[in-house]
Parts: sequence; C-alpha cells; structure tokens
Amino acid sequence: MRHAASGPDLTVRAAATADLDVLAALHSRARARYFSGRLPDALLDTPAERARWRDTWEQALACPDTAVLCAERSGAPVGVAAYRTGRDAPAGGVELSQLHVDPAHWRSGVGSALHDVCVTAWRAAGHTAARLQVYWHNRRARDFYARHGWQPDDGRRPAPDDTHLSLLLTLPPGAR
Repeated sequence: MRHAASGPDLTVRAAATADLDVLAALHSRARARYFSGRLPDALLDTPAERARWRDTWEQALACPDTAVLCAERSGAPVGVAAYRTGRDAPAGGVELSQLHVDPAHWRSGVGSALHDVCVTAWRAAGHTAARLQVYWHNRRARDFYARHGWQPDDGRRPAPDDTHLSLLLTLPPGAR
C-alpha cells in the first residue's frame, strides 16, 4: 500500500519472515537512539540484546494474533509496527506492541504512515479502542502519539516506579 502523504516512494506492507533480520536491526537502532544517554551504549548493542530482539520479532511474525507491518522507502525497510489482540488489549480493541522508525528517517512521515495503516486495519476489523505502552522518558514518542489522538489511559495508572505510560486511542465508528 502506497502512502501518498509521505511521498510516492513510501509503502507499507505485511512483513515477511525474510524481513526478520532487517527489522530486528532497525528496532535495535531505534531503541539505541531513544535510550541514548539513559543507558550505557554498551548495554544496547550486545550479541545477547540483538538476539533478544531477533527472537521477539521472530515470535511476532509467527504469532497468528499479531500483525507485523513493514514500511519501505524506495524498497528499503525504514519502519516496523506490530499489533495484537490479547491480554493487554482493551475490551473491543487491540494493542500496538511495537512501532519503530529507523532514526535516519525520523520526522519523514514513516511513523505516521505505519500508524495510519494500523488504524485503518483496526477500524476495518471493528475494533473500538487501541492501547500501547510508551517509555515515560521518550518524549518524542509521547508527542507523536498525542498528535495522533492517543490519551493517557485513566483505567491503567502506572505504579510510582513504573517506566511506562499506558495510552489509549478511541476508534469511533466511521472516523479515522
């Protein structure tokens, strides 16, 4: 699916098993960037950490309750998103479990394209709400989600020592 708002060279498609290593590496780069200054760089790029994220994406691609999307610019993967139904999803809804954009493509429309494709799929499936968890310190991501209509989830207050904020997106019928 082409995403015109982000240019004719951006497409969002279902991810495939063949994308696994590229998507895991993209996730690691994004994660290293948003944790920069919060965790030692040496902890973010270890063989064990890379293997953990590869395993996470391998499980997501194999799970029948999880949709994984890949954003490509001129044929190269530049973003990834995953959503699922299940225990963390609000009633009648889904959980956006991952949304990462390669840092070289931040603020270029890739995240918005992935988000728009997710919302369109959620509405088509009849979902009325979506939930996600975002790191408290990741102000850039929190601002992105706020611009897309996400609000703090009053039904899921974090513990005082929690590192995440729960956000909720209401999906009214007929609206995007």
